[in-house]
Amino acid sequence: MNKPLLIEIGVEELPAIPFLKELPNIEKKWTAILEKNRLLCDFDFYYTPRRLVLWHREFQVAQEDSIVEQFGAPVKIAYKDGEPTGAALGFAKKCGVDVSKLEKIDQGRGEVLYFKEEVKGTEAKALLNDMVNEFINSLNFGKSMRWASRTDSFIRPIRSLSIILGEEIVEGELFGVKSSNYSFAHRMVSYEPFSYNFAGDYFCKLDKNGVILYPDERREKILSQMKDIEQRHNVKIDIDKELLEEVVAITEYPTALIGQFDVEFLELPEEVIVTSMKEHQRYFAVYKDDKLTNNFIVVSNSKTDDFGYIIAGNEKVLRPRLADGMFFYKNDIANGLSNEGLKKLTFVEGLGSMYEKSQREAKIASYLAEIFNVEQKELVQKAVMLSKADLMSEMVFEFTELQGLMGYYYAKIAGEDELVYTALKEQYLPDGEDSELPSNKFSSIIALSYKLDTLMGLFSVGKIPTGSKDPFGLRRAAAGIVKIAMEHKLPIDLGKIIDALADSYTGLDKKQLIEFFNERLFKIFEVNPSVLKAVLGSGETDVYKISKKLCALNPVVQSDNFKEYSATFKRVANIIKDLDIDSKLEVNDSLFEDDAEKDLYSKYVEVTSKDYATYDEELEALFALKPQLDNFFDSVFVNHENEAIKTNRKNTIGLVYQAFRNIADIKEITI
Repeated sequence: MNKPLLIEIGVEELPAIPFLKELPNIEKKWTAILEKNRLLCDFDFYYTPRRLVLWHREFQVAQEDSIVEQFGAPVKIAYKDGEPTGAALGFAKKCGVDVSKLEKIDQGRGEVLYFKEEVKGTEAKALLNDMVNEFINSLNFGKSMRWASRTDSFIRPIRSLSIILGEEIVEGELFGVKSSNYSFAHRMVSYEPFSYNFAGDYFCKLDKNGVILYPDERREKILSQMKDIEQRHNVKIDIDKELLEEVVAITEYPTALIGQFDVEFLELPEEVIVTSMKEHQRYFAVYKDDKLTNNFIVVSNSKTDDFGYIIAGNEKVLRPRLADGMFFYKNDIANGLSNEGLKKLTFVEGLGSMYEKSQREAKIASYLAEIFNVEQKELVQKAVMLSKADLMSEMVFEFTELQGLMGYYYAKIAGEDELVYTALKEQYLPDGEDSELPSNKFSSIIALSYKLDTLMGLFSVGKIPTGSKDPFGLRRAAAGIVKIAMEHKLPIDLGKIIDALADSYTGLDKKQLIEFFNERLFKIFEVNPSVLKAVLGSGETDVYKISKKLCALNPVVQSDNFKEYSATFKRVANIIKDLDIDSKLEVNDSLFEDDAEKDLYSKYVEVTSKDYATYDEELEALFALKPQLDNFFDSVFVNHENEAIKTNRKNTIGLVYQAFRNIADIKEITI
């Protein structure tokens, strides 16, 4: 038998950001509890800032009855001379019955003791209180708080609890609050709780009391109102998705309103205004003709017929925020960009100050500028040494997410070269999965220097990511290096870079860092992992060359006829497994006895003596050796009784293998 089940946990206003971080896990956690208690069913989860609601349209009133089977010791051990032994008595005790109730069953290996009983399912109402408590205790919002005289804690105080099965109030208690049929209206409708008789009554009365329970409905209401504002005012609202989810989470009856601030504040960089409005006030920016206007959108949680005082209040609150921003901005311009203050700002323990980090980055940048053939070497040094200067600005102190960007504005105002101020803005790119990349080779050097120093520095002091923990974003830094190399076709050879700059990083384990870097490649390149393993097996550490080799080899591996190639090259790998393949292999053509040997070696010399414009062309030429290889294997006995001939034949095959291994270690590929 099924009945509707409504569970509402009433709370004081939930903070949006920690709640939204846990939101993806909430339904999973309740599902696990339902499954554990054998009451699994479909349900919906709804939320407002003041309530968490689990709604089950059809919920079992009791667990299904079940059959429990238990198997004991072999009968020959359980009984001796017809009398039960300790094994039988112990099994009977475990089953909670007299030994005479035990049965025997043969499972194919002789008879064993057996007991079967039908267990009646527990009523749901006897389980629900514990289930709700387990659910609430499983939620992880980060910080929690205690209230009143309680010693337990939750993200916010619990103010009400309802567990309603059908029309029955199920007994329960959560943080000292007993289950009831009371809930709370929107604060501007009433501070007093209202009662309801069943789930349908609850949903109706919530609506009448100014609460839109469904987050999808609140989101749609906000977006619809924003669209209406855009049409009425001929503007475009920047709908930040994260901000939208925040305002959905902090409102029960949202209303989108348009306000404005003084035009004089538009002198501030656009990002400063937008960040200030978003971070401090949860306002949306408004544009017209692709330019930021002095309007903003606030989503009110008020239920009123007159929003004028709400708009005026928000305008009044925003003004001092922007005034502070203007004060910081003008002070920073007056002070100019200087990196002297970085000497007192610690980077990481063991790696000195941010000024010392900038100096290490400058050495990396100098090395990269040389191998990238960048002529503006003095500008490169200037850009690197200015790149972290905005960390000392008042604006970045207030809004840390604007670092780099404020350096761009201040350097531009100071009349620095366009290459310099653009590089300051782009130094942290890419900063996300779908992020933009540095726009040119000059900016790429600054961005790469930052990432390479961070990787080598932190590895040198043992700050290495473990498991899912990566507090310094080293995995993101490694991925960024690969993306920049591919975008601008830059020869970034990590092995050579480490060798050239190792003096600055005492304690750096080159092998460990390269292995970490290579692990990231398996996440970045969407290819058969064995193909990447084969390319890495060539010893290649140049990121761009790795990507080019993969682009050449992967289509060949995916082709229909690669299985035939694979069979041939497995034979190659088997023959040379005892060779020192890294040594220089000598072949004496005067020792050839069979035409197949001569043909293979001749074709090998022809193929390897040419220069190839691409790895695709080189691979095509190497794979064209297959007929000669097959003929060799069919006609030539490698393990000749004459040791010199035997070695000569193995070396011939070894040379072919070496030619392939310049691109990839083919034996590593599995299909």
